[in-house]
Amino acid sequence: MRERENLTKLGSAQNEYKTEYDPELLESFSNKHPGNDYFVKFNCPEFTSLCPITGQPDFATITIAYVPDEYLVESKSLKLYLFSFRNHGDFHEDVVNVIMKDLIRKLSPKYIEVWGRFLPRGGISIDPYCNYGKPGTRWEEVAWERMSRHDLLPEIVDNR
Repeated sequence: MRERENLTKLGSAQNEYKTEYDPELLESFSNKHPGNDYFVKFNCPEFTSLCPITGQPDFATITIAYVPDEYLVESKSLKLYLFSFRNHGDFHEDVVNVIMKDLIRKLSPKYIEVWGRFLPRGGISIDPYCNYGKPGTRWEEVAWERMSRHDLLPEIVDNR
């Protein structure tokens, strides 16, 4: 397994909360079980970004689930990375795709999915979902299967 750069966020008492989008905040470490397929799931219920047109805040729960290959994302760096969207203006659909693509670049996972459950503004909530399976592997097929069946039994939205 390749050696990874040092983790600089974990254990540091000096937390710099960047308020502009910064994918360089993401850090990773070596997976000790690359031969095992397993899911790692993050629920981020306090995500905020800005509407790119009005500048109004958008609030969401972002769920990230992935099957690691050689690397895992360090959770504190993920928290700081997600915080960096605070003043970033992007549509909901763009936000989840940007998060997924940044994690793919950093981790090269076998599989990943990102789901944003945004609170309503103007009476409409938007819940974009995206996923990716590593090409040429069975995870590519899993990605298509999960996408084609995504949200067939949608949740009851009565708490937003």
